Amino acid sequence: MKNEHKHELFEQYPQLNELAKKATVLWENTNWMKNPETTLFTMAEVDDAEATLQRFSSYLKVAFPELLESDGLIESTIKEIPAMKSAIEQAYGVAIPGQLLLKCDHALPISGSIKARGGIYEVLKHAERLALASGKLKEVDDYAILATEEFQSFFQQYTIAVGSTGNLGLSIGIMGKKLGFNVVVHMSSDAKEWKKALLREKGATVIEYEADYSVAVEQGRQKAEQDPKCHFIDDENSKDLFAGYAVAAKRLKGQLERANITVDEAHPLFVYLPCGVGGGPGGVAYGLKEIYGEHVHIFFAEPVASPCMTIGLMTGLHDAISVEDIGLDNRTEADGLAVGRASKFVGKVMETYISGCYTVSDEELFTSLGLAMESEDLFLEPSAHAGMFGAIRLLQQGQSYLEKHALVSHLPQATHLVWATGGSMVPPTMRAAYLAKAKEFN
Repeated sequence: MKNEHKHELFEQYPQLNELAKKATVLWENTNWMKNPETTLFTMAEVDDAEATLQRFSSYLKVAFPELLESDGLIESTIKEIPAMKSAIEQAYGVAIPGQLLLKCDHALPISGSIKARGGIYEVLKHAERLALASGKLKEVDDYAILATEEFQSFFQQYTIAVGSTGNLGLSIGIMGKKLGFNVVVHMSSDAKEWKKALLREKGATVIEYEADYSVAVEQGRQKAEQDPKCHFIDDENSKDLFAGYAVAAKRLKGQLERANITVDEAHPLFVYLPCGVGGGPGGVAYGLKEIYGEHVHIFFAEPVASPCMTIGLMTGLHDAISVEDIGLDNRTEADGLAVGRASKFVGKVMETYISGCYTVSDEELFTSLGLAMESEDLFLEPSAHAGMFGAIRLLQQGQSYLEKHALVSHLPQATHLVWATGGSMVPPTMRAAYLAKAKEFN
């Protein structure tokens, strides 16, 4: 980006100056709409994804016996975390009116992160497409037959590739190899060694890059284009990924109803989603806004070194601006969020859907990690703790948003939902290292 253009942007969007200094800020999206619409995606695609996952339930029970109890459903619980609420209120001197809930995607079956939604769904969707086209499978069949040697041999002809900082690669590697596909994961310099090791253990090919996430994705995309039997799962542009994530919103609606949690004008729902390139939080946000409209308020959380979605939405430039363009280094312990350039597709959809974005420091992530273990015996990987600061940022810096939307009087009846995006697959040695680091800040 040319210096004169950069100077103009900093003048036009003063918060860029704060972001460039790695300040912890809350950006309010003034394009937010009560009931937004987009031409880029439809709820029919979400309904289709939900139906596809249902067809695969019998296969998933055979392939992953841990899903027997949920009847082949890959889903996580919601739970109240009152002790963490008290701990974080005390640590940051903020009283959070309403209740604080956790959406436990850190404990999702199969791959232990939110990526088990979109990533696994796209692998299943691709497998179904190939099997139906071959005539070996019909939609009316019991999909448990996909676990047979015949289908394993069939899928071995094909390759699935993806670019990832870690968790998406894990979900695709585990699911792809289980079906019989060859899997190639292009991993950025931010990816943790244990995630690479686990993928190799599962039989996936891991290609490492010294560069960041965007380069890993671009290289993966180019290599996949050279092989007609290779399907590239494009984290930046895939509608299938987006649809898989959006199904979570329909599931959450049922969970809230079963827990007798009301969402309406007098009982607003605030949702805080850690954000990397944008697909996971974008899909969830799309589904929630379609369901709850003006009564849900969604904020994306990003590291101070990697606020790619924040700057993309703030300037309207989306993938035409990177965090490096404003002088940031994209280096953070939150490996899943270490993305320098946001998805244009997701950014364009989110323009009128989300309420805003906020940034968190690595120090805050580790402070929260320690507090969660002490108060709730809850372990999440650092990136998943970004959601814990949503209510704090909103109450400290979002007064204008709360007043503009007449939310202040309703806050005592509000529900704050932190989306815990990963953590259950972190190996014991890495977990111990994270907890040791957390002690430095507590």
